[in-house]
Amino acid sequence: MIIHDREQTRFEDHSDACLDVPLNKLAMEAAGNKLMVNTVAAGAALGLIGYEFTCLESVLQKEFARAGDKVVADNTKAALAGFDFARQHRGGQQLKPIAGAPRRMLLNGNESLSLGMLAGGCRFVAGYPMTPSSSILEYIAGKSTRYGVVMVHAEDEIAAINMAVGAGYTGVRSMVATSGGGFALMVEGLALAGMTETPVVVVLGQRPGPATGLPTRTEQGELWFALHAGHGEFPRAVLAPATVAEAFVIAVKALNLAEKYQTPVIILTDHHLASSYNTLPRFDLKKVKVERGALLSDEEVSKPTDYRRYEVTDSGISPRALPGQGRALVVADSDEHDEAGHIIEDAATRIHMNEKRLRKARGLKAEISTPLVKRKQKAELNLIGWGSSYGAIHEAVGLLHEEGIAANHIHLSEIWPFPTEAVARALGNKARNIVIESNASAQMAMLIRRETGIKVSGSILRYDGRPISPKYILDNLKKEVS
Repeated sequence: MIIHDREQTRFEDHSDACLDVPLNKLAMEAAGNKLMVNTVAAGAALGLIGYEFTCLESVLQKEFARAGDKVVADNTKAALAGFDFARQHRGGQQLKPIAGAPRRMLLNGNESLSLGMLAGGCRFVAGYPMTPSSSILEYIAGKSTRYGVVMVHAEDEIAAINMAVGAGYTGVRSMVATSGGGFALMVEGLALAGMTETPVVVVLGQRPGPATGLPTRTEQGELWFALHAGHGEFPRAVLAPATVAEAFVIAVKALNLAEKYQTPVIILTDHHLASSYNTLPRFDLKKVKVERGALLSDEEVSKPTDYRRYEVTDSGISPRALPGQGRALVVADSDEHDEAGHIIEDAATRIHMNEKRLRKARGLKAEISTPLVKRKQKAELNLIGWGSSYGAIHEAVGLLHEEGIAANHIHLSEIWPFPTEAVARALGNKARNIVIESNASAQMAMLIRRETGIKVSGSILRYDGRPISPKYILDNLKKEVS
């Protein structure tokens, strides 16, 4: 059912699928305020699905109580106007639930990611509120007592990352949530995690920069920042969920990778994905596996030992004991150190330890999933995206098909270590390679060329703070291929 105001939309459709509601007129008549058209529309929607008006009335009371009695009363009158109009003009008809339909969840990207963190065993969260990641902190804080999570509103982002690294050092799965400006303050702490080989997950919610930029808009401008943040060289994984559902899965995987490889993992999301709602089936919690890697048991450290926290191994991953666990003496240092954790200055040990840490990248690369590739026969185009552009590209491919144009969809959700061979195979056909992303410098296109040697044919870029849409893709694709 489409609710619209014909005076505003100029949309003429008299079918049963549409209901013309004079939203502006009802808002003015009921409350004298055009701003309340949304409330009128909410009331109309409620009237169509047959809920009792008291349900919406209680929500309005709760949401607007702090604004005063008049605001509450005006919103209530506006909602009731829409509610009554819908009931009167649908002739008693009511939208019914689909028979046999399964129960589904209504979640946005940040809520899904937060649930993934909880299911994956995250028990320490620190952050300083900054859109679009603030709602992660708020959501987890609201469930912290139920799930035993320590949630800290830190004084700044530097404190937040250092607290999370400290929690990871003691064996607690930890994460921070921030955006670009906050992440800029966190990079020294990120490198601390790299040197001390401490697991930590950073959620980087992108929005347009630099500086404060457009704090309530969206962008994908921090891919290269995530790849190279921190001084010195150390391994990391960079993941970018494509959908609300995938945000849950990516969160669990990030926690597992951080612990298995004892290194930072960055999740790149953005304002569009963070705040977009989807209806989803219940998550299958039986598929959630907590993998803690080379974590030693109490029995393994119960006897006298010459435990070395940074023991050199072929994989680069050292057996991990926790501070105070058994008889293992855990020594960690942010300076370069030897296998036992003591500060060193000699060149040979420095080389030895640096190469040990970097060897973890081999194992990390094997964990990175290959890109999603949806092929069409005789495709003329490869449309390549990453992160939240998935839905728009998927729909654009369908619209192109209706016009008789075949296009493949190639999408990356797990970006670093870069799946070089898989991307090269996906792009190694005669179709034109077009990268679609929300930044001004074609960061994914540059990354593909750097890692595979393949120069894409063109890019469709959006950097005005608005999300990529199917129409935007099709309009700009005509310019690219003309």
